[in-house]
Amino acid sequence: MRAAGALFEERACKELQRAGLQLIERNYTTRFGEIDLVMRDDESIVFVEVRHRLRATQGGAAASVTAPKQRKLIAAAQLWLATHSRYVHAPCRFDVVAHDGPFESAQMTWYRSAFEQV
Repeated sequence: MRAAGALFEERACKELQRAGLQLIERNYTTRFGEIDLVMRDDESIVFVEVRHRLRATQGGAAASVTAPKQRKLIAAAQLWLATHSRYVHAPCRFDVVAHDGPFESAQMTWYRSAFEQV
């Protein structure tokens, strides 16, 4: 499963780079969990969560970024910012890149500003 996740992360990273974002870091791990991709979009720092769901029976990949998961991502992002002081005053956002469907033909959807810090 980890190998499939890495492939979906790579696919998302390439698509976001094609859109002009710059990769800063991959798989930043904290006690709160992992941030899949940390990217820069002009002056903004973008924390990207990449998700895949084979079936949409429970709402699909984007719906799997629940409120508890969002809180963990926000806490991880705050730690990242605390250790990367040059970005501490940069605007930030949380994006979700959702892959829905079978591995070979999963449809990718990029949700910019998918949720707000609460």
